[in-house]
Amino acid sequence: MKSKYKIGFLGMGTVAQGVWRHLEENHSEMSRRLGADYELSLACVRSIAKKRGVDIPAEKLTENPDDVVLNPEIDIVCELMGGVDEAFKLVKKAIELGKIVITANKAMLCEKGAEIFGLLAKNPKSQIFFEASVAGGIPIIKSLREGLVANNFSLIYGILNGTCNYILTRMERENASYDAVLADARRLGYVEADESLDIDGIDSAHKAAVLAYLAYGRWVKLSEMIVTGIRDIRLEDMIWAREFNYRIKLLASIKSDTAAKKISVAVYPALLSLSDVVANVNEVFNAVALEGDLVGRTVHIGRGAGQNATASAVISDIADAFKALNSNSQYVPHSVQNGVEMMPLKDIESSFYIRLAVKDATGTLAKIASIFASCNVSIELLEQKKHENADEAWLILTTHKTSEFAIQQACSALESSEQVLEKPFVLRIFENSPS
Repeated sequence: MKSKYKIGFLGMGTVAQGVWRHLEENHSEMSRRLGADYELSLACVRSIAKKRGVDIPAEKLTENPDDVVLNPEIDIVCELMGGVDEAFKLVKKAIELGKIVITANKAMLCEKGAEIFGLLAKNPKSQIFFEASVAGGIPIIKSLREGLVANNFSLIYGILNGTCNYILTRMERENASYDAVLADARRLGYVEADESLDIDGIDSAHKAAVLAYLAYGRWVKLSEMIVTGIRDIRLEDMIWAREFNYRIKLLASIKSDTAAKKISVAVYPALLSLSDVVANVNEVFNAVALEGDLVGRTVHIGRGAGQNATASAVISDIADAFKALNSNSQYVPHSVQNGVEMMPLKDIESSFYIRLAVKDATGTLAKIASIFASCNVSIELLEQKKHENADEAWLILTTHKTSEFAIQQACSALESSEQVLEKPFVLRIFENSPS
């Protein structure tokens, strides 16, 4: 065991500054808690001249990432720069040199996770920790890796994007439009520079891929998931949900058919019963529910982002890094299942809510009904609502349980119909059970 471990940083943005500040200002206490002394050795930044919210000596700053990664004295590399290709190139170097890597980069993990863990298998002295990549201040990675290690999971679901949760909360609470609340979210800095990452469900999908790997040992590509965002949600949908004791949330859902060794991974806005704890998690908070075969259901709630919450997760990984350096142990996902495949769409079932803008004319309802029948989709409830245009109407309907494949067929046929004036809007009615 070394008397002092040296930590280097790739990137010194908001989260990294929070980590540096807390470890620097509380050095004595944190050394005691972490079980070893440490030195914040070097940070790679885009511009040394840039003013930051934390005071870092000039001699501890560099603009060359290799100064951090290739430095033989640095034991732990904290990759907090973001992006995929450049970050992966640097992480690869660090692993090949036997260093411990800590990252909050869910996009890199989602796209390069299989390669990263392949590299780790060839470099047993190295290790990667990534608590901060999912749900910020909620220790969900550690829960899966350690606290719930005895369990196999039939269902994992929850809210993994605080921006979308904030928007949906305010839309419902204030009867405000999506566009109005999104504008406020931009002003408050809640939305990524590339807002499609949040709004279109991509950020949540990256995080879902990490959870799927931890639970099932398979890296799921975005192309293998159902991924839908919140752009098309209207107040009419919020009002209907409220009337029937639902709430609309952007959910990440991972379901497992253990017997068939198949999983489904999806991100979509869903109608969630108000009796579900997750439905009552609002604002920028995240929530993750896990259904284990031994523990049953556990629900984890907390801040999903922000400097301090995410810095807390990074420091948790530093504590694990110290343990790994002392023991030379390497993490292997506890639920690796050889040959795990993705469920085909015909095997993924749900009930659905569908909103249609249609011609307000004789024969429209009959045509709509015939399309659903031809696709073997059974309608459970049908309501007609007044449209802002005199010759149009809103149709709100729900279905009995049917497959993703059947609903996609039905929506494609509806979109081609002369009676339907806009692309059908679809919400899943989420059942918090794996079946």
